[in-house]
Amino acid sequence: MSHKNETLRLLLSFIITCGLIFGGLWFLMERWAKINSSNSENLVDKSKSPNSSPSCNVANIPEGTFNYGGSTTWSPIRKDVDSVLQTICPQFILRYTQPLFDKPGSGTGIKMLIDNQLAFSQSSRSIKAEENTQAQQKGFSLKEISVAIDGIAISVHPKLNVSGLSVAQIKDIYTGKITNWQQVGGLNLPITPLSRSKEAGGTVEFFVENVLNKEQFGSNVSYIGTTTEAIRKIATTPGGIYYASAPEIVPQCTIKSLPIGRTSSQLVAPYQQPPIPQSECPGKRNQLNAQDFRSGNYPITRNLFVIVKQNSQADQQAGEAYANWLLTPQGQELIEKAGFIRIK
Repeated sequence: MSHKNETLRLLLSFIITCGLIFGGLWFLMERWAKINSSNSENLVDKSKSPNSSPSCNVANIPEGTFNYGGSTTWSPIRKDVDSVLQTICPQFILRYTQPLFDKPGSGTGIKMLIDNQLAFSQSSRSIKAEENTQAQQKGFSLKEISVAIDGIAISVHPKLNVSGLSVAQIKDIYTGKITNWQQVGGLNLPITPLSRSKEAGGTVEFFVENVLNKEQFGSNVSYIGTTTEAIRKIATTPGGIYYASAPEIVPQCTIKSLPIGRTSSQLVAPYQQPPIPQSECPGKRNQLNAQDFRSGNYPITRNLFVIVKQNSQADQQAGEAYANWLLTPQGQELIEKAGFIRIK
């Protein structure tokens, strides 16, 4: 009987000992899991902190939300380039702001900048003397920082049989002196010149200033709201012609861009040779002739500018940091991918 009791006591002791061992191990494992979980959450929180982001190495970039806007030519940069900056520097929040009553453009962007509605603006033309005067009346000056090169491309109906145009011929078309394609080597077909209005933005102002040599548009010019509308119109108008920023024109499938030159014997295409046939688009698209744009062989080019408010405040810091980032190797590479020509 005592032998049976001794066996029972030993069995109970073994069970209790095993229970304590497994209970202790379970407690230690649970504790270890909680410590690991806590450490992981701390690491995630730190990685999400804007100030600890290792990839945001933009010098003097401020924190906060900054309104910006202006030129419609800059639309691909706002879409494909600025979004990268927002990702790597999330503490620098850019908010694209359009005018309430005017159409967006370089001029309206600079006006909004002067009226303190924007921290900085994007322009496809230089600052005008009167704009700087207006800014000085508000207690600051304006500075332009070049960040990219753009060209003006001339678009026509894809079946138009004209090899190209000189700058003088383009001027005569838009001032009403040339009204038929037969006058420039084409068929007997009336020319239908399209343009956005002068108030629309920097591209029109640049065209009037540098191509028309400050002459007025002819009465033969039809005005249209946007480049998208113009492209649709040209695609269905055999005698149509339209000008716009080259990245908006050259890759299109439904129209074609013309070679242009300082003279009729020096035509330079805005696209890389050989041109992509319309039948292969959109599988393949024409690419910008970056080499001739950068060298100046292509006759109608311009710089794109960040317009900075010089007021020694956060607005100036934001504009300068933005422009300086666009001039970094990463910024210039992204600008090139967006369809423009790098300036550095």
